[in-house]
Amino acid sequence: MIDPRHPDQNRDSKFQGLKRMLMNDSDRRPENGSAYAGPDRRGRRLRRLRMRPGMHIYVLPNLITTMNMFSGFFAIVQAIKGEYLFAAYAIVAGAIFDQLDGRVARLTRSMSKFGAEYDSLCDLITFGLAPSIMLFLWSLQPFGRIGWLVSFLFTACGALRLARFNVQAGIVEKAYFQGLPIPMAAGIVASAVLAFQHMGWDPQGSYILLAMTVLLSFVMVSTFRYRSFKDIDLKQRLPFRYLIIGVAAIAFIAWEPELMLFVLFMAYAVLGAVAGVLGWGKQPKYAAAGPILADQGDDLHEEVSDDDVEGFDEADDLKSDAKLGPKQ
Repeated sequence: MIDPRHPDQNRDSKFQGLKRMLMNDSDRRPENGSAYAGPDRRGRRLRRLRMRPGMHIYVLPNLITTMNMFSGFFAIVQAIKGEYLFAAYAIVAGAIFDQLDGRVARLTRSMSKFGAEYDSLCDLITFGLAPSIMLFLWSLQPFGRIGWLVSFLFTACGALRLARFNVQAGIVEKAYFQGLPIPMAAGIVASAVLAFQHMGWDPQGSYILLAMTVLLSFVMVSTFRYRSFKDIDLKQRLPFRYLIIGVAAIAFIAWEPELMLFVLFMAYAVLGAVAGVLGWGKQPKYAAAGPILADQGDDLHEEVSDDDVEGFDEADDLKSDAKLGPKQ
């Protein structure tokens, strides 16, 4: 019974009533705590919903990335309609947008994890799915099952190439790619369409294009080192021979652009594969990747035994002794 003349007694009564209600809720709650959501749990759930932060993204670079995806989708539509020349040009346009979104993000300081993941998904559509569908409809359809399996191989290897690039972006050296980049592989397919169209060659059932598709799929997931040329800063002073090489390349491409682009791109892919098979060039250098978190399933490192670790430690000790000289 609440007495308005004794406020302290009323406050104690309310506290005791709330305590009994909470005790009754805890008694009704099952032992596993999964089937009953009492007032306390519902309150926590409402607080989590109220505190959920809104998502904000950088609009400009992601719009350019969307144009990349639109180009890939447009290429698929044109390939289904039989307009392979328009499909090839759409893939080239997607490659241009793919270069622009990263540069715009760096210039405007709007780089984000969302943008990187979104870019990879769009690249898979424009440079993985669109070229494979165009290849199958344009050239590989007469091979039947082998034709569409090889086309699928191109898409699957492109997806694996993108996934590997995402997890190794921080440790692979800047001057080289590990495996042929998927935009370059798609560019080779698009330039092949332009070259065959320009020369009047028949692509249907071409074993050359079949072998080219298998080669591109293989080198994308390989560990062959392809020069990225990112270490060359054209804004700085360079030797005079670089200008001569640039002028010669422009003249070579301008002679017959549709054919020469295909020759240059294909030579880049083949020479990298030959150098990788024969073991030419220096060994790749990897940056320090930080501590390995075994519970998170690190994909960048291999597990080594204690004997291997001891061997590494002994080798490091020998190197340090050699640098310091004989002990006094």
